[in-house]
Amino acid sequence: MKNIKYILAFLVGIVFTTACKSGYIDPIKAVAAGSDQTPPTVTINYPFEGKVIQVKEEVTSINIQLKVTDDIEIGSIVVNMDGTDLTTFTSFLDYRIAIEKYLFTNLTNGNHVLKVTATDKSGKTASSSVNFSKAAPYNAKYDGEVLYMPFDGDFMEEISLTLPTVIGTPGFADGQKGKAYAGATGAYLSFPTDGIVGSNGFSVVLWYNINNVAPNRAGILTISPPSVGGDRTKGFRLMREGGTTSQNIWSNIGNGTDEFWYNPFYVVSTPITSPPANAAGWWQIAVSVSPTHVSFYINGVSVGENNWAGPIDWTSCSQISIASGSPNTDYWGHLSDNSMIDELRIFNKAISAAEVQSIYNDQK
Repeated sequence: MKNIKYILAFLVGIVFTTACKSGYIDPIKAVAAGSDQTPPTVTINYPFEGKVIQVKEEVTSINIQLKVTDDIEIGSIVVNMDGTDLTTFTSFLDYRIAIEKYLFTNLTNGNHVLKVTATDKSGKTASSSVNFSKAAPYNAKYDGEVLYMPFDGDFMEEISLTLPTVIGTPGFADGQKGKAYAGATGAYLSFPTDGIVGSNGFSVVLWYNINNVAPNRAGILTISPPSVGGDRTKGFRLMREGGTTSQNIWSNIGNGTDEFWYNPFYVVSTPITSPPANAAGWWQIAVSVSPTHVSFYINGVSVGENNWAGPIDWTSCSQISIASGSPNTDYWGHLSDNSMIDELRIFNKAISAAEVQSIYNDQK
């Protein structure tokens, strides 16, 4: 048996040697790298320009993310914060493309400048810098404000400093102020309603840039109880529907025994592109609900008011869905919204016309 193994190994060696000599298997040949023509390219992926970091801690950590490419070979990458070198990378798996991270653990409040400098093997150098800041923890800016999401590169809720449950893969885009939530098919954010909803009233203010092409209808912000077929006698719903030439923005609320429709309270008409929604692109939606009255505003101006027999009944309404009707108001095709949302605020009271105008003026 042992002899058979040796014979087989000998035969395989003969075949391999013959194949190489016959030209069936090409020998490995060195390829000249060529001359170095250009300096490296440096990209700082995080933090991005203008990023504001807000956490509970006075001193926090930040995960710096960068990418460097070169036409021939990267020699070194230096990461510098506020004039002090933090680290230097000199070893790379791919000598032309380096994707690196560095955890900086001593970020303090104030303005900061992050600079990344790359040098290739021929001595050519390139740098990239971003300006960002760490701010003190956010304090509610307006009376009754219980939720604030600026969407500046993350989904952090700034008052509680908590992250939502993220369903799907939403992203970010340029917003009305800094970055904005960019919707995607099947994507939305979910928060518990604890500490947000109550019997004294409810208001929501957000900036909106509509994408009506896919889908042509969607949930914008919904708080509904789970039910078979949908229970609209409780909770709050802000939706849109229509087509490429007209979009109907509407709301529906429940007092426990009945539902109240405000459909439409605003219609966006021709032209509608994707984006922007109209000539202005971004526009502010505000809905204010007291136990007896409902008011709607676009860009700080009242577009509709009605009395109603409230207050809102929040029984079993344990979840806020942002940018979708899912999971509890997903009938009639009001699913995820591919539009953009920015500067989202929720209040546990009915805000006045003067307060709506003040918020609009602060952000326009």
